[in-house]
Amino acid sequence: MLKRLPAGLALCLCLSLPLHASATPADAQLQQLASDPYWISLGHYETGKFGGWRSYVDDPSFFLAATGPSDPAAELQATLIAIQSPDNLGDQHAQCKYPARTRWLREQLQLKDLPTPACNEFHVWYADINPHSVVLIYPAAYLGSPSSMFGHTLLRIDQADAGSNNTAMLSYALNFGAFIEGDDNSMLYAWRGLMGGYPGVFALMPYRDKMKEYSRLENRDLWEYPLNLTPEETGRMVEHVWELRQVKFDYYFFDENCSYRLLELLEVARPGTELTDPFQITAIPTDTVRVIKQAGMTEGVVFRPSRERELLARAEPLTIEEQLLVLHLSTGEMQLDAPAMQALPDARKAQVQDAAFRLVRYNSENQDRDDQVAERSYAMLRAINQNPPEPLDIPRPELPEEGHPSRTWQLGAGSRVHDAYAEYGLRMAYHDLNDNLAGFPLGAQIEIAQLKVRQYQGNDWKLQQLDIATIRSLTPRNELIKPWSWQVNGGFQRVLGKNQNDVLVSQVNGGGGGSWAISDDALVFALATTRVEHNHEFAPFVAPAAGFNSGLLWRNPLGNLTLEGSGDYFLNGEVRRSLSLNQQWEINRDLGLRLSASREFAQQSSPVNEVMLELKWYYY
Repeated sequence: MLKRLPAGLALCLCLSLPLHASATPADAQLQQLASDPYWISLGHYETGKFGGWRSYVDDPSFFLAATGPSDPAAELQATLIAIQSPDNLGDQHAQCKYPARTRWLREQLQLKDLPTPACNEFHVWYADINPHSVVLIYPAAYLGSPSSMFGHTLLRIDQADAGSNNTAMLSYALNFGAFIEGDDNSMLYAWRGLMGGYPGVFALMPYRDKMKEYSRLENRDLWEYPLNLTPEETGRMVEHVWELRQVKFDYYFFDENCSYRLLELLEVARPGTELTDPFQITAIPTDTVRVIKQAGMTEGVVFRPSRERELLARAEPLTIEEQLLVLHLSTGEMQLDAPAMQALPDARKAQVQDAAFRLVRYNSENQDRDDQVAERSYAMLRAINQNPPEPLDIPRPELPEEGHPSRTWQLGAGSRVHDAYAEYGLRMAYHDLNDNLAGFPLGAQIEIAQLKVRQYQGNDWKLQQLDIATIRSLTPRNELIKPWSWQVNGGFQRVLGKNQNDVLVSQVNGGGGGSWAISDDALVFALATTRVEHNHEFAPFVAPAAGFNSGLLWRNPLGNLTLEGSGDYFLNGEVRRSLSLNQQWEINRDLGLRLSASREFAQQSSPVNEVMLELKWYYY
């Protein structure tokens, strides 16, 4: 077993033991190597908040020096000694455990005649992966899971013939994620992920399994970006992945996450590529994809639609009557030889059969095997083979990296009742219903840490809003798929109180209902809501309410428009209602201009009107 060495002992041994090079490296040379960006990358070091260094790695087993987590020089010295140990240590030899470190030190110091341990375990593992090239994979955002709301990134490691022989499904997927022991519910998972309550680890798994998980089980579109890494760069990265097996990092949803760790690996693959520098606060997956692309590391893009998108594409040209046939066939209420099916022209029948088969498969995911469903599915497949439909032609959506960056500065001017104000805002992430829509689905809202302050006349400053999180999923229902729409929000906000005064309250609210598309660019929604609020004007410390939230969302030639009506009916008898209109003009990808108008009603106040014009700047 390798033992960690005290820093002082490592330095003494390093300077006293003969190296297998032409000369012993001088201390100045070792210090220079210890501060080399590539060595810093291999140790996952960052500058400490109070100076010095600290490693992102939160696992003592990764380091050879006792002070290795905070001392790159000591870790380099300890590594240099360890790789010269006798070769009778087998797979525990430092050269076997740290092939990327060994390669780099051999090249930098021109180390010759080093011991040559067999390293059988590493070589078998490396040969099984057989790395040649890398593909960046971006599974699109999925609002059904807290860990997937911002999308995700992983790497696919391909063999040399993966492209020519269409064997990419046999490649390996490299993923970084939270290591969870036990079954945490979604709320606990989200909280611990925000607060760093989980360790993060790298994991290799067959790509076909990962793709099934995303595109079928979670119904997520996949975007594949082939990278222009050379075979040598790919091999260098995979060697470092071996060094990180079972090594634990801290894991945070917003910064030290899947996307940030993969950027570090790409910096190891291609020295001198500074991909992590822009992400000192947050690392949202779409932002990291954009940075990789801007660094000139991508070569095209491949879009793989989810099973849900394929089903909807097949059903979209069907009439309502034909969609009902699809539904009845999928549930077994109608047979393939029913008169209504036989009356269809062959081309229409082929589309209905194919859509019904896809719907059966879609509804069967995550379900136990059912013999009747399997028999029905097989019968449809036979019919499809006898009368195949035209191939699907699914238009590629806008690229996710072409959407606006994740963080937002806001500057507005407005009037409430007769009082003018200026409003200043900052949102850490990510997107609301009116934001510039390119690269985002219609009806999806995810906002984290939204802060707004107002300055009224007379230099009167007020906290207007501090939302911890706002999530809305307004996915339209149709004849075949009937998802629930839902929303949740929590934080501090000002509401209409007595005599037209606004009151700062703390609250959490949520709701569920349905959304319906009225065109390709518009939908309506209606949700029943509940709310729990602490308001100093109320007698109870906490006041619950039931209510509603409904409205219209329209993507128009100018930008995005929302028209919403909402109401809260408290158990203490208080009633609040509001009507709002928001229209955003997209100046360019990173700038938007929004006009907001609202009218608020409260039982103990006359109505209040408000209007504001706001400039939004998106950045990361």
